[in-house]
Amino acid sequence: MAERSFRFRSSSLNYEVMGTGENVLLAFHGFGQDHHAFQSLATTLSETHTLYMFDLYFHGKSEWGYGEQPLEKLHWTETISAFLTEFGIEKFSLVGFSLGGKFVLAILEAFPEKTESVVLLAPDGIKTSFWYSLATYPILFRKIFKSLIRHGKRFMSITHVLSALGIMDKGLIRFVEHQMNTTEKRRRVYYVWVVFRRLKFNMKNIALIVNTNAIPLSIIAGKYDKVIMPKNMHRLLKHLKTYRMEVLETGHNGLIAESAPYLIIDRK
Repeated sequence: MAERSFRFRSSSLNYEVMGTGENVLLAFHGFGQDHHAFQSLATTLSETHTLYMFDLYFHGKSEWGYGEQPLEKLHWTETISAFLTEFGIEKFSLVGFSLGGKFVLAILEAFPEKTESVVLLAPDGIKTSFWYSLATYPILFRKIFKSLIRHGKRFMSITHVLSALGIMDKGLIRFVEHQMNTTEKRRRVYYVWVVFRRLKFNMKNIALIVNTNAIPLSIIAGKYDKVIMPKNMHRLLKHLKTYRMEVLETGHNGLIAESAPYLIIDRK
């Protein structure tokens, strides 16, 4: 199926559907990607699953029509609810990589009775970094961050100082450099951090939802990932009764490709 756009109020989600299987899988990519990140997975699962692969706001062809106004959980819930109704989807599984993990957790929180299984690939949303909070919450620091985003060289100079002081890992610096090397990319970083700042989760509550509804949950992380480290996953895992945790011999960017053999979507 060709790419389509699902409009809800003043925003739109671009998506593509692949596969003809009876099991529905909603897939959400990571920062700096678009829905094509999951095409190899869609090909692998095409006979058993129907995949709905989305572009997140500020990525691909999806549009956020509210400027710097934050995306509220309620708005996201209503958007997904309208999408599910449009396609007559009653049950689904979820997979989210990196930034997409936040959107998966928000759907899980809102629709536990519809969620059949969850796969999180180095997910954002389990641990909020100090730098993210500093850049997005206090209005003064948000203005400073916006100024730094506009002046990329100044921002990178600061990150290299932090690296020299041992505050930021060199692997993380390389990731930041790749995501901040053009004006367009820096603009996306700012809007993603500011607009998505309300997507926060209590891990005890997430675990209670998973435990109560007996939802199979898997987390796959990269051993050499400096962006979202495997050790941080225990903030959620320690509260779960059962789960699957895989740590692969890869970094952050290679995780989706390396995860393919492990992405068996378990059903309740």
